Amino acid sequence: MSVNVVKTVKLAAAAAAFGCAAFSANAADVLRVGTEATYAPFEFMDENAQAIGYDMDIIKAVAATQGMEVEIMNMGFDALIPSLMTNQIDAIIAAVTITPERAERVDFTEPYYNSGLSVLIRQTDQDKYKTLADLKGAVLCGQIGTTGAQKADELSGGNSKSYNYESEVFNELKTGGCDGAVNDRPVNLYYLATSHAEGIVEMSEMITSEQYGIGVKKGNQELLDKLNAGLKQIHEDGTFSKIHQKWFSVAE
Repeated sequence: MSVNVVKTVKLAAAAAAFGCAAFSANAADVLRVGTEATYAPFEFMDENAQAIGYDMDIIKAVAATQGMEVEIMNMGFDALIPSLMTNQIDAIIAAVTITPERAERVDFTEPYYNSGLSVLIRQTDQDKYKTLADLKGAVLCGQIGTTGAQKADELSGGNSKSYNYESEVFNELKTGGCDGAVNDRPVNLYYLATSHAEGIVEMSEMITSEQYGIGVKKGNQELLDKLNAGLKQIHEDGTFSKIHQKWFSVAE
């Protein structure tokens, strides 16, 4: 899959916005970061075709603490790890759940976000799907390569559909192409709050609790240490809480 370079972020401005130390752009290293920018509020495209979102602010702030510029490279979610392994990118931030399977191929930073999977269904089906067990045999959909797609297949008993983009998953649910959409809960809640989601509700029972991490190529300890140091710093100086407040209207 071809890689589309979205932008190179000059982090002096980002540092000022979030109270991070400024640095000389001329001396800065460039951190090539892969993402899949259709996953609001974590990463998505604004009206100017620029990648924005919670993850984008986190990686900019982390990189700024280490004197690095960020080059965002937008691609399909299932292309992220292969691109990392073949040195097309240096790091991944895309609401990536830390799993044992992924950890065999990628080294993850300390978790930066606690999440979990939930299911959206049509309001007219609430009596039919009261518990997760009721979803067996239902048609469930998720985004290709995500833990949501994996759980959709498990819960439905193999009766699932996968799509390239989250917008396709939501559209399929709304138009009756599937009975439930399995996603990270913050993404589901953002969709319910900001989209024309009339008639769509969230099931009360959560599927999992998960944690997101920033991924680097296996064995790249130097970069991993820098990113962990950056995460620690933005937690300590209050930047992390400001970003969390910005995107979720609550402090960390």
